[in-house]
Amino acid sequence: MLHAHKGINLIHIKPTFTRGMLIQFPPPPMKGGITVTMEDLQCLDSGQFLNDVIIDFYLKYLLHKASAAVTERSHVFSSFFYKQLTRRDNAREGTTKDSQRRHQRVKTWTRHVDIFNKDFVFVPVNQEAHWYLVVLCFPGLDEPKFEAWNELEAPDKTVRFSRLPFVCGRCHIVRGDQVVELHACLNLACRFQLKLSLIIEEEDLGCYCQRSLSQRKLSYVCPCRPCILVMDSLKRSLHERVFKLLRDYLESEWEVRRGSSRDFGADQMQSSHCRVPLQDNSSDCGLYLLQYVESFLKDPVVHFDLPLQLERWFPRQQVRRKRDEIRDLVLNLHRHQNLDSNQ
Repeated sequence: MLHAHKGINLIHIKPTFTRGMLIQFPPPPMKGGITVTMEDLQCLDSGQFLNDVIIDFYLKYLLHKASAAVTERSHVFSSFFYKQLTRRDNAREGTTKDSQRRHQRVKTWTRHVDIFNKDFVFVPVNQEAHWYLVVLCFPGLDEPKFEAWNELEAPDKTVRFSRLPFVCGRCHIVRGDQVVELHACLNLACRFQLKLSLIIEEEDLGCYCQRSLSQRKLSYVCPCRPCILVMDSLKRSLHERVFKLLRDYLESEWEVRRGSSRDFGADQMQSSHCRVPLQDNSSDCGLYLLQYVESFLKDPVVHFDLPLQLERWFPRQQVRRKRDEIRDLVLNLHRHQNLDSNQ
């Protein structure tokens, strides 16, 4: 059904298009444009499932409007990536491993980008008519990094923080050229569960685990952790196959891109289900996927203590407005592109 929306009569728009196209984003001469048609726009009606065109268009738009710093750190795959990766073959090709054969189907998708130089790789997934998001975090990192935050109690009783140059390896903490061996109390860091405060004196890098609260405290956060995050608005728990397929893909991509083998197993790249806002109907899964990406790009996660607690990431009402917001966006882009073409 076509709706008049905020002063724009869609019935009057439709005849102006010979192929039903509303917009192309990004517009020519930029490459990789997504074409949105009148038919695509109708899936934004209440109760309708978002199609792959709207998903891909809005993801491309979000990355386009993100800051340069965020864009540099991020890569967004098309919704067809996972579909192509998991496509069934009619015949097996000799003795090629399943993982290598799957990688062959999508190897050209990264010919212009090295995903191992990215901090966040977004993979939209559609399974059984349900959309959810997978984020490959720090795929080029071989172990988590822990950074120390120096917490000082100021005279006015407020708390000040200063970031210190600490990086945690599997069995040591590195500070410049100096190495501090981890005590047993810090072995939890190697298992990514460090919940501990330390005292680091100016001239002494020893580990002191029991000090009074009035002394300087050094606590650790994990700003970088290689992991696979699932954000699912239906709180489904059957994602093990997705984790395996994406780990296989990363191993094959690393071998092709870097010319060496690397293990992306669960010990090296932990998988986790994020605690995110959930949908309250059967049709808004695509909207939640888009909102997850939008919120992530707008305010990237700065620590990776898993599972991520993001239940209050955004209000449900924000998602309920999303259909109208995307429709308005498409129509405004249509108007501007028409003006540009007429000029």
